[in-house]
Amino acid sequence: MSYLLIMLCLSISIALSALIIPRILVVAYRKKLFDLPTERKVHNVVIPRLGGFSFLPTILFSLFLVIGIRYLIGFELPAEALDFVVPELFFLICGLILLYLAGLKDDLVGLRYRSKFWVQVVAVSMLPMSGLWINNLYGLLGIYELSPWIGIPFTIFVVVFIINSINLIDGLDGLASGLGSLSLLILGSFFLYHHLWIYAMLSFATLGVLIPFFYYNVFGKAEHCRKIFMGDTGSLTLGYVLTFLVIRCSSCHPELMPCSDKTFIIAFATLLIPIFDVFRVVLLRARLHKPLFVADKNHIHHKLLSIGFSPCRSMLAILLMACLFYVLNIALVYYINCNLLLLIDIALYTGLNIWIDKVRDRKGIKKEIVETPLLSLNKKI
Repeated sequence: MSYLLIMLCLSISIALSALIIPRILVVAYRKKLFDLPTERKVHNVVIPRLGGFSFLPTILFSLFLVIGIRYLIGFELPAEALDFVVPELFFLICGLILLYLAGLKDDLVGLRYRSKFWVQVVAVSMLPMSGLWINNLYGLLGIYELSPWIGIPFTIFVVVFIINSINLIDGLDGLASGLGSLSLLILGSFFLYHHLWIYAMLSFATLGVLIPFFYYNVFGKAEHCRKIFMGDTGSLTLGYVLTFLVIRCSSCHPELMPCSDKTFIIAFATLLIPIFDVFRVVLLRARLHKPLFVADKNHIHHKLLSIGFSPCRSMLAILLMACLFYVLNIALVYYINCNLLLLIDIALYTGLNIWIDKVRDRKGIKKEIVETPLLSLNKKI
């Protein structure tokens, strides 16, 4: 029965998202709410960026409708799980609402990056308030259990970093939603395996909202008024849900599921591409003595475009890279130490970037450092 309810949750989310997005397009074109083309953007026509408006309402409606149905048919959750699930969901919703409102303002009229950063910090602080934080690194870098004084600030830093990583990777049609869908599918399957039904429902409800969006974002035609971007509203919502699920998956709570370095690595492996990409770009800006909050064309999708890949091929190449990391980590986690596996991941990602750089150098393409306000933190229409 639980599997049927999760499929119902996924189906409702897909149907509702498919119903809402065309209405958002109508409003966006009537009110002229567009993402304008700039020198850093791939598109050269005006396109609405309000797709993320559908994310939070669809996720909450499908999730809580199916939870309500579950209780009506007498299929209640185990009492011992409620002590974790209820506060985590309540505080998650509070954080989501804060980020959703910040994203709305940014997509409609613009929001200063400092204001957005502090909203993110407050929203992310909701997770430790619910009792959910990174409390064990399972031997990564020689670190095991973390005290609350270290684990809670570390969790806030990690979640804010990953949220902005998802925001920054949203530079090509289908890239953020494609990476998010792969992550949600893996995380949802993981929660299903451990019979954590509510977290699995949340995973598949979020996956459901991304499927119609991916269609309109990748296959929609701007000339037919059928193309849309997710904007900050969508990327912030998606990033927050993903990090919540990853930390829930990796946080050590024996009452819910076994604690091990394997779950920790599998969880974070789903986000390695955006994490590595932003970390590499930040290091590059620091090495070149550029401000950290200045945008450039050195993200992985910009580099693939610069060597002649089309936007679609670039998106598919990055999704294949993500799948490679998923398979590699899931296959090796049972055989090698987590520190060695991290070194392999770093070496593989570094090797891929060196290869792309060599291809770019052979073609005589100049590396660009374009000093403009960081779009992920200061987008304005």
